[in-house]
Amino acid sequence: MAEHQDETRAAYDGVVELYASMFADRLETQPFARAMVATFAELVRATGNTRTADVGCGPGHLTAMLHDLELDAFGLDISPGMIGHARRTHPALRFEEARMEALPVEDRALGGVVARYSMIHTPPAELPALLAEQARVLAPGGLLLVSFFGTEGPEPVRFDHKVTPAYSWPVDRLAELLTGAGLAPFARLLHDPATERGFLDAHVLARLP
Repeated sequence: MAEHQDETRAAYDGVVELYASMFADRLETQPFARAMVATFAELVRATGNTRTADVGCGPGHLTAMLHDLELDAFGLDISPGMIGHARRTHPALRFEEARMEALPVEDRALGGVVARYSMIHTPPAELPALLAEQARVLAPGGLLLVSFFGTEGPEPVRFDHKVTPAYSWPVDRLAELLTGAGLAPFARLLHDPATERGFLDAHVLARLP
C-alpha cells in the first residue's frame, strides 16, 4: 500500500495549483453531487455528532462546503502540497497530512466521513482496508459518503487518470465492500458520465449500525 500512496502523493504535490484552479469550484456546476453532500450533512446533523472528516480533501473546497452546512469539518490528505494550499485558502479550518489507511482519529469519534473521489487511486485488493479504517472512526449511527467513478461492467476498471492511475467501480461491488467493512449502504446516486471515458458519477451513502 505504501508504494502506490507515495506515488499518488508525489503526483498530487506536482499539480497543486493547477488542480485547485480546475476543481475548487467544481461542485458549483454539479447539482447532483451538491444534493448528495447536502443530504449527507443533514443526516449527520441529525445524529447530534457533527464532527466530520473530509478524507482526501485536496485543496479544501469540500471541507469548506461541509463547514458551511454546519458540520464541524476538518480535512485530511496525503499530499503536503494540497494541505498547504488548503490551509492558506481556508485558514479558519483544520487540515492535516494523513494516510488513508491510518487516519489520525480516535475510534468511534466521528458523525461523518466523506471520501469524494479520494479512493479512486487505490488498487482493488487494498480498498477493503481503507473502508474498514473509515468505519473504525465512525460513531454508531455515523454516515459515510463515498463518491467515485462508476462502471457498468462486472469488475473494477483501471484507467489513466490525468494525475495518476485510477480505478472505476461497479456500484454493486463497492456496496458489497462497504457491507464487508461493517457499514450498511442505504442510498446511491448515479448520473451521466463526468468524463470522456464514459464512466458514471457514483455516490453511495452508508451508515455504521
